[in-house]
Amino acid sequence: MQPTYLTVTALSQYIRYKFDKDPYLERVYLTGEISNFKRNRPNSHQYFSLKDEKAKISAVMFQTAFKKMRFTPEEGMKVLVIGRISVYEKTGNYQIYIEHMEPDGIGQLFQAYEETKNKLQKEGLFSLPKKPLPYHPKRIAIITSPSGAVIRDIITTVKRRYPIVQLVIYPTYVQGEKAAKSIAKNVISVAETNSFDTLIIARGGGSFEDLFPFNEEIVARAIAQVDIPVISSVGHETDTTLADLAADIRAATPTAAAELAVPILNEEILKIKQLELRAGKAYFNKIERLKERLRTIRKSYIFKQPERLYETYNQNIDQLVDKAVQLIGEKLNSNNQSLALLQLRLKNSSPKNNIEINRENINEKNRQLIYFMRNYLKEKNNRTNYTIQSLDHLSPLKIMSRGYSYVTKDQKVVRSVEDVEQGDSVAIHLLNGKVGTQVTKVERGKRND
Repeated sequence: MQPTYLTVTALSQYIRYKFDKDPYLERVYLTGEISNFKRNRPNSHQYFSLKDEKAKISAVMFQTAFKKMRFTPEEGMKVLVIGRISVYEKTGNYQIYIEHMEPDGIGQLFQAYEETKNKLQKEGLFSLPKKPLPYHPKRIAIITSPSGAVIRDIITTVKRRYPIVQLVIYPTYVQGEKAAKSIAKNVISVAETNSFDTLIIARGGGSFEDLFPFNEEIVARAIAQVDIPVISSVGHETDTTLADLAADIRAATPTAAAELAVPILNEEILKIKQLELRAGKAYFNKIERLKERLRTIRKSYIFKQPERLYETYNQNIDQLVDKAVQLIGEKLNSNNQSLALLQLRLKNSSPKNNIEINRENINEKNRQLIYFMRNYLKEKNNRTNYTIQSLDHLSPLKIMSRGYSYVTKDQKVVRSVEDVEQGDSVAIHLLNGKVGTQVTKVERGKRND
């Protein structure tokens, strides 16, 4: 048999098909060091290698996935990647197509973030009703670091837009081991004072590890339980922390948080003036309308000829009186006809006739009862006689009257020759008495089985 020779392309396509259909290679979680990474291709597809002490694999990360990363890969950096394994047909090399990559070390933090997020989401903490921001706040609490650009941006923006509001800064650790407890403690302190209209929680950008205190469960729960509206502005616009999810409003930047918290005072004064003008104009127009209405009323015939006011009412009263008289007459005629009809029906329904009819019905029922009772007694007598005859036919005395008898010994019925011996005294029971005798001979016959 002549062998079939494959082309290199066909073989490569077959091998790729095997890789793509393998469920274990469809989604692979891999750790290794970055090798052969070129930093001069920031806005295009990335081609590099992942290696460890004993092996190396080619890696491809397309532009759409690479743009989503929040860090810059470096040569020799140890990373965690998620992707699929396939074959590049032109070279016949297998490689990993990376969908997600992160530095090795934040993997545990990210897992903790996801677990806490899912837990609080199942409890419904993130879906609680969001509190609206007050439009004209008087006092605003700010939880952030007392130094840095964040607090300066907030203060500058608020003073520029709405300088009449009072800002109270709660110095807070926003990074490090003490940060989560410090944030949660100050959130509760702000709520307990019960004197603030709005709370702003702010922090500048940073890595996932730097922002992790705002992903702690105690921070999210503290934000969710306070009664005042909370604006969260943590990290960059692409960062989403659990504090953002628990807050009533999320702001992209600290400046945006300040803009959300307060209106522009000059615009509010202008609005007040516009409302004042509108109110004065509306009041003036209403007075003019009332004056015009008063002038119209004064010209009305009611004041010039007041008797005309009652002309229509008098005519209506006359019509209603005539109609009432007519309706009463019709009602009396109808009632008289009904009375005559009822009298005729009463006459035809004499009690004497009903008594005679009911007496005849009672007599008929008595006759039927006597008839049924006689038939019932006759039937019972016939059944009793039949039962007596049946019992008589089954009576032992009836059987003995045909010449049968039975033998007893010591007042016990003798059923077999085995029950007596020669010389025993026995009694023979007949229909009208019994005969005493003695056994002189016992013959044992064969049993007919």
